[in-house]
Amino acid sequence: MAALTKHIHTHFFQPLFASFNFQSRSHRSSTRISPTLSFRNSDSHFIEALKLVDEFDPEIPLEKAVTPPSSWYTDPSFFDLELDRVFHRGWQAVGYVEQLKDPHDFFTGRLGNVEYVVCKDNNKKVRAFHNVCRHHASLLASGCGKKSCFVCPYHGWTYGLDGGLLKATRINGIQNFDVNDFGLVPLPVATWGPFVLLNMDEKLSSELVVDEDKVAHEWLGSCADLLSLNGVDASLGFVCRREYTIECNWKVFCDNYLDGGYHVPYAHKGLASNLKLESYSTEIFEAVSIQSCKGGGESKGDDYGRLGPEALYAFVYPNFMINRYGPWMDTNLVLPLGPRKCLVVFDYFLETPFKNDESFIQQSLEDSESVQIEDIILCEGVQKGLESPAYKFGRYAPSVENAMHHFHRLLHLNLTK
Repeated sequence: MAALTKHIHTHFFQPLFASFNFQSRSHRSSTRISPTLSFRNSDSHFIEALKLVDEFDPEIPLEKAVTPPSSWYTDPSFFDLELDRVFHRGWQAVGYVEQLKDPHDFFTGRLGNVEYVVCKDNNKKVRAFHNVCRHHASLLASGCGKKSCFVCPYHGWTYGLDGGLLKATRINGIQNFDVNDFGLVPLPVATWGPFVLLNMDEKLSSELVVDEDKVAHEWLGSCADLLSLNGVDASLGFVCRREYTIECNWKVFCDNYLDGGYHVPYAHKGLASNLKLESYSTEIFEAVSIQSCKGGGESKGDDYGRLGPEALYAFVYPNFMINRYGPWMDTNLVLPLGPRKCLVVFDYFLETPFKNDESFIQQSLEDSESVQIEDIILCEGVQKGLESPAYKFGRYAPSVENAMHHFHRLLHLNLTK
């Protein structure tokens, strides 16, 4: 893996039972949506939550600042505000391109109250839609795999991979029905490197032509090239996925990731023995922070073990983490499930020469699992502490927790827009 570039400045800113088939429908069917799409709430819905936002002042310098109050991590109304202002706006990582290698490949997911399906159509175009049948709101697909079309399991309405309605069952006698108005509701989708991104802002829901260079700038800002130079690319092969449901607010997991290695020597003694923690450094970009640390294990030639000569940890606001070390890359996607619960999805990738080294892979995954279990214990303990009447807010350790402060400032910015 290439060495991390240093000295980067901080940036802000029929008959009854007949079916209707629509194979000859207009191509506009997947984009012309008649009903108004809106899952964003007005400010009046969030009066109490917005008061909580004001309890954190992002303008106070790190050395004097206090952390956001515990209510940011416990209050249900605040959680609803985050879904509206943070997760339903902007680009979000939802998967990886290897899930869509061939036509008819698809995967599904959920973020907040948005159910989505992403697929590769017959023309090898990546598309994304709300995973909701336009008849009576059933989910169309689940999991991942291959489909030549999406057939609703409830009443059999059928949609093409371009989102158009192909068949509506048993609608003889229906009036004022235009097939072009009942295709799947599209979502803007893009790829960057090995990742698939969605944007759930309803203002963009009809913009199916996406400029991926613009997306890269919006999502990663000025550090997109830096990540590519440091081995974050599509050349790595997928190894496996592991998921952890954790009894903590999604931000607790992010905060733990962003403490500049502060907790590593206390909570991860095995990991700490393979890192030169005195070399730990953090650099801040527009919506990304990058932590890096030299490998500290015994090297034999070019062999530094699982972590390699340098570990890079990139946090992409608001909830995505990219870890590049040795021949490995793993990603952590933190999905909010409620005020005190989240799902963390780990995807593991490996450089091609190591794909058949089963003992190395197994040992590396076991080492990673140990670290995750240690972090889960920490995060669930923090959540319980946040819910205690003894805790209101905390302080930052200025020498190491600047990335965490940056995360909280970005949150405040989103929540007040």
